[in-house]
Amino acid sequence: MNHYQLAESLMKNINQVFVGKDEVVENLLISFLAGGHVLLEDVPGVGKTTLALALAKSMACSFGRIQFTPDTLPGDVTGLSIYNMKSGEFTYQAGAVMNQVLLADEINRTSPKTQASLLEAMAEGQVTVDGIIHPLPQPFFVIATQNPVEFLGTYPLPEAQMDRFMMRLSIGYPERTHEIRMASQFLQGQTLSRVEAVCQTEDIIAMRKEVSNISVKESILGYIADLVESTREEPCFVLGASPRAMLALVCASQAKAFLQNRDYVKPDDVKAVAMQVLGHRLSLSSEAKIRKEDKDKILKSLILKIRIPV
Repeated sequence: MNHYQLAESLMKNINQVFVGKDEVVENLLISFLAGGHVLLEDVPGVGKTTLALALAKSMACSFGRIQFTPDTLPGDVTGLSIYNMKSGEFTYQAGAVMNQVLLADEINRTSPKTQASLLEAMAEGQVTVDGIIHPLPQPFFVIATQNPVEFLGTYPLPEAQMDRFMMRLSIGYPERTHEIRMASQFLQGQTLSRVEAVCQTEDIIAMRKEVSNISVKESILGYIADLVESTREEPCFVLGASPRAMLALVCASQAKAFLQNRDYVKPDDVKAVAMQVLGHRLSLSSEAKIRKEDKDKILKSLILKIRIPV
């Protein structure tokens, strides 16, 4: 079985328990294979935890979950040094971040200081505790969730931290037929406990390497640069896409091409992931907010305006 077939098998395995959201699963896998992280923004009860756990189980990866609350401390995330009375030395006690797949649940319910404790882990694959660097297990993937309809007792993520997520995804409610199927599977005992691994850690690392080797021609890079530049020139946006956003779009496009069983990126790959990669990185100006402009509609119009390379 080649890596493309393995990725297909992985998606099918997740879709067995996470019913009716094939596009969400594909985008999650795109972010994972591209070495990024995902922000799931949706109402409670739509399966955010189920999706994260199904992904980890399907790849035989270690899974950690931390429920963020206002009193969660940075040490709960990164770990801390504890004095050992027998040895007379400080020993590192690992935090929740020392897992290959980390679910940061309701990340906007904790303080900015605790939110920031994830930045080094997400950007560099390591944490620093008391001046000592601790590498994280590889592959490392953060799935953060937040509830968009509750504002009491929340700390909205700043733009700099939103920029660290490769994609922002929304699951949404399932269709009626899928919801009935989900209930039927639940009654039959087809739950997460029955999910089996279809690949191992070394397979994921090999797939990530193959994704990074997907060819991206100069014309495609120019197309991506034009798209990113258009967000900076759009008067409705006070904050356009960053250089990090451009790199994320390149990597996500490579992963999309890989899942299409191609070794090169097409403009269609870029267009397929552009909304998920760029949308959460843009901020409307005050005037645009007063006019009640739709950020997604503006971004879609920019994507359609950019000339596609031959």
